[in-house]
Amino acid sequence: MLDVRERDGAVLVSVRVRPRSRPRLEVTDGGLVVRVAAAPEKGRATEEARRALAAALGVAHAAVELRSGATARRKTFLVAGLSAVDARARLLAAAG
Repeated sequence: MLDVRERDGAVLVSVRVRPRSRPRLEVTDGGLVVRVAAAPEKGRATEEARRALAAALGVAHAAVELRSGATARRKTFLVAGLSAVDARARLLAAAG
């Protein structure tokens, strides 16, 4: 189930980042999983996940901001310029 909520004119998206794996998005029972090739060192995996999320949502990279979980696998990103309904639909389409 996707954890996508609206807050203050933006959308909060909770994800689980899986570093050192084949890059892709998938929806599991635990929520949205963003798989990235980068290692979890010096924020590389987080940055790659942020860019993958922006690409999947069809927004600029600058519109996606990390809100919590900088060093954790569970992260919450704030996405400007979308409604929760649009974000959910785009993420489901990107996850295939």
